[in-house]
Amino acid sequence: MPTTAPDVSPEAAGWPPPYLLYVGNAPDELSGKTARGLAQFRPQWCVGQFRGPDCKATIDLPVMGFEEARAAGANTMIVGVANAGGSLDPAAVQHVVAALEAGMNVASGLHDKLAAYPPIVEAARRNGRHVFDARTPPPTPVGNGRKRAGRRLLTVGTDCSSGKMYTTLVLEAEMRARGITADFRATGQTGIFVSGRGIPIDAVVADFISGGIEWLSPARDDNGWDLIEGQGSLFHPSFAGVSMGLLHGAQPDALVLCDEPGRPHMRGLPHFAMPSLRDTLDANLAHARLTNPAVLAVGVALNTARLDDDEAVRICRRVEDELGLPAQDPVRHGVGRIIDRLQACFPD
Repeated sequence: MPTTAPDVSPEAAGWPPPYLLYVGNAPDELSGKTARGLAQFRPQWCVGQFRGPDCKATIDLPVMGFEEARAAGANTMIVGVANAGGSLDPAAVQHVVAALEAGMNVASGLHDKLAAYPPIVEAARRNGRHVFDARTPPPTPVGNGRKRAGRRLLTVGTDCSSGKMYTTLVLEAEMRARGITADFRATGQTGIFVSGRGIPIDAVVADFISGGIEWLSPARDDNGWDLIEGQGSLFHPSFAGVSMGLLHGAQPDALVLCDEPGRPHMRGLPHFAMPSLRDTLDANLAHARLTNPAVLAVGVALNTARLDDDEAVRICRRVEDELGLPAQDPVRHGVGRIIDRLQACFPD
């Protein structure tokens, strides 16, 4: 059994940059979050985007066809959509084949595996290209809950797609800028593509979720932090299981709560109302105490993209008054005050 996360760097795994980011026929902006994450955090790797005729998501990159992208230097097409169930529709299968025929490798983080489609496998073989399925988890142990050395921060959310990966990466950047040793630990497809390593925790058999996080974030003795990307929400009926396993395996010392103010209902479930911030925070702290009774909340990260600047400030202040924690939009405000609180709570 390996004891550290494997190297799935682009070059090692056969999906070298530069990239064409595939958003296909994404039905909304949230569905294009994988492509958007790569464009945000690895812009030097991205040459363009491919959009289908019914695409409702876009990113700030030139729209390109497959041959055009290859001529522009793209070595790999990243399937940059994230949908409920992680399915690959028939049009996407045809597009993947076309990208392979144009001379690109293809990498995907969907639950539907590229390697499960004979036309894709044959096109890759015929053109001497690689396909990479990021949601193929490595073997991991069963969790044991034993205390391990080092410190860990976990991002948690009121809902799916509430900014957990983005917040975790911004926290890493701010901590490193302050000279604090900190490492992002990816648990989802976008994070894996951005960082080049991690574990697709929602593809791990349920009995091994907590063990998978123990394996991803082993003991460390350098006084540094593992910043673990959260997934799902304890309040989302579809995905609460993976959120619970993450809480137990991470043994977090610190939690940062992520939320998008004004979201009308749980993603994909119009019959389920959003939980309150207080209920979400209390539930996550209660469940985290199973494996770390000393866990603390240190801040709230708010996605205020739909609000104007004044309203964003008002929302942050209201949340601070409600929860007694620093609340910031990582895009608009950074996370400096959240890190101030983290350092105050963990001074050594």
